Amino acid sequence: MSTSFTLQQRSQVWLLAACQALLLTNTVILMAVSALVGYMLADNKMLATMPSMTYVVGSAVSAMPISAWMRKVGRRSGFMHGSLLAIVGALIAAVAVLMKSFWGVCLGTFFIGCYNATGALYRFAAADAVEGDNNPRAISLVLAGGIVGGLLGPESAKLTKDWLSVTYAGTYLSLVGFAVFALALQSRLQLPAISLATSDKPMRPLSVIARQPKFIVAVLAAALGYGVMNLLMVATPLAMNFCGHPFKEGVFVLSWHVVGMFLPSFFTGDLIKRVGAQKIVVAGVLLNFASIAINLSGVTVAHFWFGLFVLGVGWNFMFIGGTSLLTETYEPHEKTRVQGFNDMLIFATMAVSSSSAGFLVNARGWEMVNYTAIPAVAIALASVVILLAKSRATLSRAN
Repeated sequence: MSTSFTLQQRSQVWLLAACQALLLTNTVILMAVSALVGYMLADNKMLATMPSMTYVVGSAVSAMPISAWMRKVGRRSGFMHGSLLAIVGALIAAVAVLMKSFWGVCLGTFFIGCYNATGALYRFAAADAVEGDNNPRAISLVLAGGIVGGLLGPESAKLTKDWLSVTYAGTYLSLVGFAVFALALQSRLQLPAISLATSDKPMRPLSVIARQPKFIVAVLAAALGYGVMNLLMVATPLAMNFCGHPFKEGVFVLSWHVVGMFLPSFFTGDLIKRVGAQKIVVAGVLLNFASIAINLSGVTVAHFWFGLFVLGVGWNFMFIGGTSLLTETYEPHEKTRVQGFNDMLIFATMAVSSSSAGFLVNARGWEMVNYTAIPAVAIALASVVILLAKSRATLSRAN
């Protein structure tokens, strides 16, 4: 880690990275099994990805309230209550699978989604903990904790798949243990208080902040990057199942996908400091296009593996680049509201992509899932290219 971090800052970043690892372990396990559980329990197979969608809906509807609540109770308390919601949701989902209740599983994943919304703020907590030029590096190092989730989640899904009498019930039950571990780590956090009362400036309306070109690009990069990634990731277990690939191959692909999502985080922050967030977003968009091309070229395990790995790296560049851009669009006293609004938009986009994934892969096939992603990636590319052109024009006039 950079020597410019103090010992206290370093300890907080590592704790947040460990929390991120546990969060992503939960997420990967859910993504590996939820669509398959939905397909197993739903009368209408078009609803197979509904448990994945309610997970994202839980994140979307709780993003802004959780951000506002943390302003009152602090980051640590907010994170710990999120873990408690994960425990409740995991228990509900496990019991629902045992009872073969499709909608019960959806309720459980909804509560786990609320936990995801609190965990999504780990990256902003890292930025608050270090401040200044080290923000991108702190954000990327915390997100790098997700690599552990990419390795631990799939293996846990395989080991717990047949723990209980009904397939996958034990997998949901295992999420309780990961949430309890997260709760223990969160209790050791010592983050700076969120203070919004230090500015004499009035808080600007969200409509004013959201009209900034940099804000628009930041949100589009993060939301569309996440939406496309989620669309393809949620559809992958079903698509591989339809292609005759066994469950262990599906979790292998998801494992490498998550490694692709978070391994670049060790250097993404440094790249942003060197070339700028906007260029990193462009690189991420181009990798998204490359992933789609790979996915459309075949349906072997190798195609799924490489396509999803490249998609993960593209997501990393778009998401961290977008997050770094976002921190440049608000004043310190506006941050919690803007961060919550940003995450609400991201999760809303993910909810749409999750609900679409099940229908598309069942009704139209894997190819159509990939074709559907192309316009979203193109919009993200157009937005950042326009912002880059405006920035260069402004710099030319200044010189």
